[in-house]
Amino acid sequence: MFSPLNSSRHPCHYRNTNVHRNNPHLENENSQERFRTITSAYYRGADGIIMVYDTTSSDSFDHVNDWLKEVNRYASESTSKLLIGNKADRVADRAVSTERAKEFADDLGVAFLETSAKSGSNVEESFLTMAAELIKQREAKLAANGGKDRNDRGKVTLAAGKKSGSSSCCNA
Repeated sequence: MFSPLNSSRHPCHYRNTNVHRNNPHLENENSQERFRTITSAYYRGADGIIMVYDTTSSDSFDHVNDWLKEVNRYASESTSKLLIGNKADRVADRAVSTERAKEFADDLGVAFLETSAKSGSNVEESFLTMAAELIKQREAKLAANGGKDRNDRGKVTLAAGKKSGSSSCCNA
């Protein structure tokens, strides 16, 4: 939930959340140009990226296209993307219409939602939408790999051994 006391001075805030057996790591890049060089490293290997713009700022929306170019340049083709218009509660101050943003997202094949961090409207839904996309993505990868997870290579599974009937440590 939004708090006017929170500061976003640091470029990479994150939150972990559990979804089924997955544990996604969420990064917040704050859409600031001065962090563009360091953020490209975060795109590599990212399973999903949520891009948020301010519905009260046309400039904010216009920068989404620049960020998408960066995402497409560094992230995998299979990376799930979600476009979110925040501050949906500020109807009188709106600079980007829902229709314009929805059309933009549809043209790119990207999921789209509007939220209000202040009221909490659609905030949880946005994370659940991304989580559902990530689960679909993982299931598709598993199906393509014959049900095997490539990330499980080199892992050892230990099984509990049978306990002998004797309690002595020196059985012959």
